[in-house]
This record gives sequence, C-alpha cells and structure tokens, in this order.
Amino acid sequence: MAKFNVRPDIDAAAERLQSTLGSKREIQRLPEVLWEGETVEMLATGLYGKGNGLVAMTSQRLIFLKHGVMSQQLEDFPYGRISSVQWSGGMLTGTLTVFASGNKAEIKQMPKDAGKALADALRARLSGPGIPPAGPAGVPAPQVAPIAAVPDVASRLQTLDQLRAAGAITDEEYRDRRAKILDSL
Repeated sequence: MAKFNVRPDIDAAAERLQSTLGSKREIQRLPEVLWEGETVEMLATGLYGKGNGLVAMTSQRLIFLKHGVMSQQLEDFPYGRISSVQWSGGMLTGTLTVFASGNKAEIKQMPKDAGKALADALRARLSGPGIPPAGPAGVPAPQVAPIAAVPDVASRLQTLDQLRAAGAITDEEYRDRRAKILDSL
C-alpha cells in the first residue's frame, strides 16, 4: 500500500484501504476540508453523483470528497443529521445509502469489505451516545445531556468493542477509551 505522509490519522486509515486507485488526490487534499480537531477514523472509495472519490468517516461527520482536475465535489453528513444508514452488497461492490435531514444519498461501487465495515461503524456511531446535533453551517451545536440519557458502562463498552471490530478505532485508541470508561466508575 502507498504511503501518504499526510497526517497520522489519515495515513492509518489509508493503510487499511484495499486499493487507493482513484483516491490518491483526495487523500492528499483531505486535511483541507477537515474541521479543527476533527480526526479521520475510516476511509473507503465510492461513486457519488458523477464522481468517483473518497468517503471519510471522521470523529464528527461522514464526508464524500472528489477532487478532480476540472471539478471538485464535497458533501458532508454531520452525525447529528443522519437518521439511518443502509448497506446493500453485491459480489465485489455495494451501495451505502445515507438518510440525512430528509435527503437520501447513495454512494455506489464501494468495495464490499470496506463499505460493509464503514456501514457497521456508522451504525455503531449512530446508536452510541453523544452525537451532538449539528448547528448552523454544519458546526456541532453544544450538547446538554440529561442525566437520564447517560448510558450505562456496559453499553458504552459494547459500543467501543463494535468500533474496534469495525476498524473505526485503533487498538491503542480502544485501550485509552476503555480505560477512561472504567475510570469513570
């Protein structure tokens, strides 16, 4: 696999890609579209609209980036606005359908393994705690969690296990987050 030397989180996610064919320029340009403090957890390739590009699952949103010579395309889906995710796979590729704010976006021709892993990680993220609703201009709004909404330790650990199994977080991130959950007891 090609080395990109872009940023540690992007490099780690890019190394897990089966193929970077058609997405090298997007991987290089990804830091330009990330928000301050936003990290990349998982990458996949796919076709959205008229362009083949890069799908990035970050700490704050799902991004589709196509950076061609003649045109660029960026679409993002903050987690607080995603209502559901659907995956349908064929023999080699599949389609990730994201339902967000009354809209439906289909990212087609995603490699089957990467697409399924990304869909599973998205589902785990959406079912997990603490997804802040997006505010104006896609900036996450401050979140005030009611006391009754705080999940129990078992469900937080289960979500963490799912994220690691889906490849959304590294083993080191898993150990750190698990320790923090257990320290909160």
